[in-house]
Amino acid sequence: MAISKIGILSLLLFSVVILLGISNMEKVEGKICPQICFDAAAYMMCPSSGTQKLAPTCNCCLAPQGCSLYYADRTLICTST
Repeated sequence: MAISKIGILSLLLFSVVILLGISNMEKVEGKICPQICFDAAAYMMCPSSGTQKLAPTCNCCLAPQGCSLYYADRTLICTST
């Protein structure tokens, strides 16, 4: 009898802990980044650097917001959002 009371109390305590944990959760903004690296990217340009060509990042997900990656022939690969 004592074992079943301990089991019920343990289950009740576990349920309360789970409910308290769920109520304290916050929404977090996320960004899904592909694991693709544009090895052929020649340079990167950002609004903050004007017309200066910067060393490219692996992909646009890793670049600062607003920056664009380009091939050597000036073709746009992508722009970071």
